[in-house]
Amino acid sequence: MNLVVGIGLRANTSYRELRDLVDSALLEAGAGNVQLVVTVTNREAEPALQRLADDLNAELRALPPSELAEQAAPNPSSQVEDLTGTPSVAEAAVLAAGAELVVQKRRSASATAAVGRLPAPGYEPADREVVHRVIAERRDVRRGFLDVPIDDMLLTRVLEAAHRAPSVGLSQPWDFLVIRDLATRRKVHDLATAQRDAFAASLPDDRRSKFDGLKIEAILDTPVNLAVTCDPGRGGRHVLGRHADPRTTWFSAAIAIQNLWLAARAEGLGVGWVSFFEPAEVADVLDLPAHIELVGYLCIGYVDEFAAAPELVRSGWAKRRPLAWAIHHEEWGRRDASIVDDALQAGQNAVPAAGQQVRVIVGGDANDLKQANALVVDLRDDRPRADFGVLWRPARTPVEAVEFGVEIARDLALQGVGQLVVQVADSSEHAESLARGLNVGASACGLTHSTA
Repeated sequence: MNLVVGIGLRANTSYRELRDLVDSALLEAGAGNVQLVVTVTNREAEPALQRLADDLNAELRALPPSELAEQAAPNPSSQVEDLTGTPSVAEAAVLAAGAELVVQKRRSASATAAVGRLPAPGYEPADREVVHRVIAERRDVRRGFLDVPIDDMLLTRVLEAAHRAPSVGLSQPWDFLVIRDLATRRKVHDLATAQRDAFAASLPDDRRSKFDGLKIEAILDTPVNLAVTCDPGRGGRHVLGRHADPRTTWFSAAIAIQNLWLAARAEGLGVGWVSFFEPAEVADVLDLPAHIELVGYLCIGYVDEFAAAPELVRSGWAKRRPLAWAIHHEEWGRRDASIVDDALQAGQNAVPAAGQQVRVIVGGDANDLKQANALVVDLRDDRPRADFGVLWRPARTPVEAVEFGVEIARDLALQGVGQLVVQVADSSEHAESLARGLNVGASACGLTHSTA
């Protein structure tokens, strides 16, 4: 445990008095290493304080009274404020250092001392920058793979990174099936091709033409394919943390994939995750045991470049969702700015968008999905059968219904929608409110919108 000691003292305080005071405070704090001694400006030159910092092998830091006065110290003193310009020195110094106060101020005849617990240190700035750079530059790669073999030791390093991932109850439910055999990869490729054709057939004409230019896998272009699997029962009956939410097992395997992906990027390897197939069909090709489930199928290899932006962004298929849209404070929907007000303001300066037309049927059900460009918003309390053409939005209030409508319109805009036709199939207040939100959100994103 790393500690910080806050000190207030009069001029010419003896070292013995100061050391005895600090030792008693540290004894109460418990075991730890003092990293920092902090006081108020103009006291750092006191010989006793300098000797204390030297003996503790700690950094000595002085902070101005104005900074100390901003801290919510538990034991302020008007007398101290008259003398120093801040109502607290020792406790405020601990808090200003970014520490948790664990020992409130102790007094001697000429000094005060408080002790705080510092957070565990992060990496140095240059190292932190590398971590964030790897995250930002990770790409789901489909193109540009090179016919260059991957060294076994390098592949092992990447798999070790995956294997270090956190998992529910330390169950480590994953396994990694390394696939190099061309015949096996061709079988998987055939499955992906069939699913690509099926997806293309489901698209509206304008969306299909854009999809035709996208590459969705590199199964035959990479020297290594990797199937990441999950054993839902690994660890037996009493895996810690799994009993209330069994999904944590699959989440654990997904985190392992993310670890692998980041390590691969750091090593100069491209990774592409293929999802265009039925997992059971791939499991059959790979001859997986019946209890083992496929989580991810990855294509891994060296590439000629890592693009500056994801391919779906560069191709115009989709855009990134702003972080501000995803952050709520304390309760759902409480954002830094009202989602509706934000959309209304954005609508005043929106640039007209081009893209596919979507007909949103508010208050409909799956029976309304006859056209490829239809999207149903189901407002009923009961969850409908899973269908990507049906958005279940049981709004609790009309205000929330408006917000849901804005969110739906904005998210559709990020997925390449340029025109929105809103059809209200339910005369309820919630349906009318959600439709209003759709129109507000559409205006904010520059979408052409109309009511059917």
